[in-house]
Amino acid sequence: MLKKHLGSLILIVLLAVVSGIYCVPQYVNGGINSINAKYNWKLAQINAPDFKLGLDVKGGVRLEYQADLSKIEESKRDEVMEGLKDLIERRINVYGVAEPQIQTSGESRLIVELPGVESVQQAIEWIGSTPWLEFKEQRPQEETDKIIAKIQEVQGKTMEEAIQIPDYHLALENPYFKNTELTGEYLSKAALSFDQNTGSPIVDLQFNDEGAKIFEQITERNVGKPMAIYLDGQSIIDTNGDDKIDNSDIYAPNIQQKITGGKAIITGITDVTEAKTIVKRLNEGALPVPLGQPISQQKIGPTLGAISLDQTLKAGFIGFLIVILFMIVYYRVPGILASVALTVYIGLLLAMFKLISVTMSLAGIGGFILSVGMAVDANVLIFSRLKEELESGKSLASSIEEAFNRAWPAIRDGNFTTVVVGIILFIFGTSFVKGFATTLNIGIMVSMFSAIVVTKTFLRLFVGTKLENVKWLWKPLA
Repeated sequence: MLKKHLGSLILIVLLAVVSGIYCVPQYVNGGINSINAKYNWKLAQINAPDFKLGLDVKGGVRLEYQADLSKIEESKRDEVMEGLKDLIERRINVYGVAEPQIQTSGESRLIVELPGVESVQQAIEWIGSTPWLEFKEQRPQEETDKIIAKIQEVQGKTMEEAIQIPDYHLALENPYFKNTELTGEYLSKAALSFDQNTGSPIVDLQFNDEGAKIFEQITERNVGKPMAIYLDGQSIIDTNGDDKIDNSDIYAPNIQQKITGGKAIITGITDVTEAKTIVKRLNEGALPVPLGQPISQQKIGPTLGAISLDQTLKAGFIGFLIVILFMIVYYRVPGILASVALTVYIGLLLAMFKLISVTMSLAGIGGFILSVGMAVDANVLIFSRLKEELESGKSLASSIEEAFNRAWPAIRDGNFTTVVVGIILFIFGTSFVKGFATTLNIGIMVSMFSAIVVTKTFLRLFVGTKLENVKWLWKPLA
């Protein structure tokens, strides 16, 4: 029987080992450093990110802004505040802050919470006071070639090595487009319209008087060439379809002729949703809503969160040990196997949290611990059915198969209803409730794999062995 299920066992062991290394790479990296030092080798270290901790655990900065909506029509104020929220979230994401919490409060207040940020002033500088909209023109080919060559030259170099290379700063430039004098400061508004002949969406641009002059000069010298549009240093929209805006995206409509009068249109857009996004973000860059300095700023220390985290983890660890002890004493061999499966489950789940960058707030950790309980519940259902099948006189092999078949409907329905509730909490809940729902739902999905695949594989390994005939090892105490 071992040979029959050897492939599954190897896969489970590999998953467990890889997950463990991914969760705590520092121990493996310590060993790698020792080997490199002893044998003068150059083995690469394991590069795994740290767990992302929430504001309530890690501490950070909380800023509150008052938007000036006095010049905005009342019917458009909600739209403007949502635009501000989206804009600041895009701006903060550039700096890699772990899941910032950005929300509106009342009609005109914006609250920004940044986990892990230690400097209030740095956070204020990141957010800035006005959106940064840029219109860039295409570089001459010789400039592009020079910058690309410099990028290739500094590739793989440390910062100390790179700064020794002549003109190394060229490697920091956009190789295809360069700045112009035209920015969001000169854009009066953008609007969506439709071509009367084809029905295709069109984006209308209106610049102020000074912007009209600058735009005329730029279009005159760039007829037939593209003009790239950037918001906060990134393309205004996702152009390569990977659902994220990064340096690989370049939105650059072509200039067909010299444009005078300050009015222009962007054509060639086939998707109305894309056109609406362009209009929205262009208006964000020209948004007449000054934020200025925050009306409230607060640095949140992680002390209270660290204490709560320590207590939560201790409670979870003690609870896990008690559960394992109960499973082993009450269910004997199946309990031992379930305990090993639960350990594998925890490793897989934590690795998944790291892999998909789940922010571990106290609420999220609570969801994780609850999901462990759900995983135990599935094993209890399976072992109860196993006991019944063994008592009816069936062999261990047939009892295992029948126990899983009978327990599956209850496991499926119980987990499905919990997942549905978790989805509802995620859709309608606040940020902390969403964190709880996220870790709970992911945990439930992984627990299904743990109970149905891992535990079942471990049980099957004992079929046909001498231990199969030791009946008391397979029957619970009562």
